[in-house]
Formats: sequence, structure tokens, C-alpha cells
Amino acid sequence: MRKYGYLVVEGPHDVEFAYRLLSPSGLKRVQHQKELEPFLSPLIPREYPPKGDLQKRMSTPLFLQNDTHAIAIHSAVGDSQLVNVIMDNMDGEVLEFKKMVGIGIFLDSDSQTSPQNRYDEIKTSLAEKSSQLFILPDDAGTIKKGQPNLGAFVLPDNQTSGTLEDLLLESAEQKYPYLLKIAKNYVSDAKHNAGLKSSELKELKNAGENKAIIGAMATIMRPGKSVQVSIQDNDWLKGKALEIENIKAVQTFLKTLFEL
Repeated sequence: MRKYGYLVVEGPHDVEFAYRLLSPSGLKRVQHQKELEPFLSPLIPREYPPKGDLQKRMSTPLFLQNDTHAIAIHSAVGDSQLVNVIMDNMDGEVLEFKKMVGIGIFLDSDSQTSPQNRYDEIKTSLAEKSSQLFILPDDAGTIKKGQPNLGAFVLPDNQTSGTLEDLLLESAEQKYPYLLKIAKNYVSDAKHNAGLKSSELKELKNAGENKAIIGAMATIMRPGKSVQVSIQDNDWLKGKALEIENIKAVQTFLKTLFEL
């Protein structure tokens, strides 16, 4: 019997990030429904359009399996929905949480709120909405052992304000140093010399600038495709990149959460 895991993340980039960290444990993508562990099949959306919204994407998790584990990675499409997605799917009619080895959350800390405050907000909200069934540990990035194990990781390192892109930049310094330099120069040049209006540059600061740099690099390696495709296909999170301290810390969190 496999061990079942459930990870809720903010967006599609985070889904691919988690997949890359879990794949060294032998977990592979499930492509066909007939191959999916039946326990996780209730996570497959049954309604279209979702809640009658023709503009909303179908929220289908990425399913990973090996001989010992079956894990679903679910994009909440925004940080405000992280807890709601968990609660919607931990109902007894969907997934029986007591049969799961681990339930976890990835979130960013790119707002004015400190990583600890972001974590505390998620912890409080999850406890309240679950009637105290799901109480996260006191510290971000740690695991509360139980049935299931519980934990949330605030990217990039539970202490520093930032996003997934901060970790990808650390990887890029090792994997793609020359492309990284070119992308940084490109974004800086566009920011100061492209004649763009202030309204067109309003998101190009702090985390937004890092996203632009990563996006520029991904466009070279996978023209016309998204960053998540580049994370899946290219070497951002392969080989020695997994030995980078901050990236390894996230991988260790996942291995502990799901008892890999």
C-alpha cells in the first residue's frame, strides 16, 4: 500500500519546483487516469466550467507516484486560496486525511508582511477553518509529526522576504552564469532605457524584477513557453543545483513531510 501525500502551492511554477525536488526519490508524473492511485482520484475535477466560470482554468493537480508513494501537488492559483483548497479537499467525501502521510503548503513572502507573519496567518486560518484539526508547528519549515504530518514552507528560506525566483537565481549562478548576466543586463536596460511608461514598469521592482530575469532566461531556453516548462525541461533543479543549501532545505522538508 502506498503512502499518500498532498501539497498545496501558490502557482504552476511552484508545482514544477516541487516536482523537480521530489523526482530524485523516484516519483514520476502520472499521465493517464487509469494509472492513478484510486485514493487520489477524487482530486480530479468533475465539473466544467469550474463553478460556472468560463474564464477559470481547471484546477487539476500534478500527480506523482512510485512504488511506495502517491503524491498530489495542487496549485491554489494565488496565496489567498491556499487554505481553502486544502479544506475543500480534506472533506471525508474527497480525501480521508487520516489515511495520509503528509499535508503541506508552499507559500511566498514577497509582500510587505514578514515571512513569520505570513506563516502565522496561514497557521491561524488553517486551524480556524479546520476546527483545530490541522494545527501547523510553531516554526515555518518544520514538520509536526502525526497522522498526517503537517508543515508549511515559506519560500525562499522561511526567514527572508522573497519568492521561488530567489532560489532559481541561486541555481542560475551555478548552472547558467553567463545567461544570468545577460538577462540581468537586459532587464536593467529595459527598465531604464526602453522608454516605457511608469504604469508599464510598476511591477518591475523587488520580486517583479527577479521574475523578469528568470522569465528572460526561460524564454531563451524555451521560446514561447512558460517558466514552468523551463523548470520542467531544463537544468535549473538538477544535479549539483540540489546541493545548494536553500534548495536542499526545501527538498529535505518535502522528504520529511512525506517520509520519503
